[in-house]
Amino acid sequence: MFTGIVAAVGRITHIEALGDALAGVRLNIERGALSLDDVQLGDSIAINGACMTVTAKDAAAFKVDVSRESLRCTVGLDQPGEVNLEKALTLADRLGGHLVSGHVDGIGKVVRFEPTGESWTLVVRAPAALGKYLAFKGSVTINGVSLTVNSVEDLADGTDISINLIPHTIMATSLKHLKPGSGVNLEIDLLARYCERILTASGGGKPL
Repeated sequence: MFTGIVAAVGRITHIEALGDALAGVRLNIERGALSLDDVQLGDSIAINGACMTVTAKDAAAFKVDVSRESLRCTVGLDQPGEVNLEKALTLADRLGGHLVSGHVDGIGKVVRFEPTGESWTLVVRAPAALGKYLAFKGSVTINGVSLTVNSVEDLADGTDISINLIPHTIMATSLKHLKPGSGVNLEIDLLARYCERILTASGGGKPL
């Protein structure tokens, strides 16, 4: 589990194929300001919102193996560049954002990204299948960043959500590099997922 509070911006520096076209890749990621002192092999780190397992590390970087399926379901893990990093949550940590699983639910597309006063307005079009999980003042994770939805508009080809980004978020994450047309990793709020299951399950079990 994660919180969606980015701890550091790292950089994918090298991508190594693990086999044929059906196999995944191994990423070498410079840690940036992320401390790896307490990270063990097998620990989880969210990379642009996708939970990955550390397979090797040194003082300056770590490696993860990404399956072909994970590459299909995400963006930003198949090319060099900056990525948002967060180590897995411990029970002693503050929950500064919201509960994030690190499982990407879909890929959105940036519709608009522009300064508004001292902040920035980010509008992302989510796939139509995710629209019902997005709510005004609800939580959403974009490229691993916990954010609050300011508005929701359902369209024929998806759902547009508008988000206000404060200067600190721009400075402390890789969201600063977004532009219209950029793909982003989306994770819906866990509570929305469970509410849907409770309301739509057709099992014959009786309430406890």
